[in-house]
Amino acid sequence: MPNRSIISTDKAPAAIGTYSQAVKVGDTVYLSGQIPLDPATMALVDGDMRAQIERVFNNLAAVCEAAGGSLRNIVKLNIFLTDLGHFALVNEVMAEFLAEPYPARAAIGVAALPKDAGVEMDAVMVID
Repeated sequence: MPNRSIISTDKAPAAIGTYSQAVKVGDTVYLSGQIPLDPATMALVDGDMRAQIERVFNNLAAVCEAAGGSLRNIVKLNIFLTDLGHFALVNEVMAEFLAEPYPARAAIGVAALPKDAGVEMDAVMVID
């Protein structure tokens, strides 16, 4: 089994199940899915879908930083939406948080997400 370390930060929501916020194996970090929970209250953020998407990126950024990287180190991003009608908005907000070259990505429509969130994202990051 390769050497691995568990990544945890209070600047992102605590795990609400049997998982870690992220696991680092070598120079690769696997980030668990983040939903738009405020890490201070563990409640969904108030506001519209933009607010939810921004909170998810902020949560991912906090976990990336705890692992010694940043959003720029993400090489693969998975986006789960309960309404694919928000796809253009995700692209708009993503461009505010990330710069080219963008990571590889998938966007998947799902029936439901934990805590009735409208969006969830997970990622793979490589620390150079």
